[in-house]
Amino acid sequence: MARKRTMNYREMRADFDEDEDRRTDEEGDEDEDEEDDGDDEEDEEPGAEAEAGEEGEEGEDEDAPPKKKKAKPKPKPKPKRTRVAKVTRMRVLWGVFNNSHQIVASYDYPKKEEAEAHAARLMADKKTTHFVQPVKEPIEEKKDEKKEK
Repeated sequence: MARKRTMNYREMRADFDEDEDRRTDEEGDEDEDEEDDGDDEEDEEPGAEAEAGEEGEEGEDEDAPPKKKKAKPKPKPKPKRTRVAKVTRMRVLWGVFNNSHQIVASYDYPKKEEAEAHAARLMADKKTTHFVQPVKEPIEEKKDEKKEK
């Protein structure tokens, strides 16, 4: 099997840039030739040159870019409001789970031994797997208690 040859893109880019430079140089030479041709036409009609000169002065004023009006300073953008995520306090409990990952019972964090004993009892009675795992629950704060304090 033949291996596919990888292309060196840097060399290809350098070749492309060289060709592009050569093309722009050639175009620049053609523009100079066209300007020389324009001089020959002006020499043929001397009367037209005087008229063109007068019109050219007026035309320059018209062709000149219009004076830019003073730009009004842009008003400062209003600071964007960012929403602050509502912080909910969480508490950790010990949960007793069955094999289907359903919570059977929950105990406060300091009562880990009781949770493990409950899981052991369920395993002995029902002969199914039960395990203990920490669970986080949001703390529900009552608004009435906050107002009174």
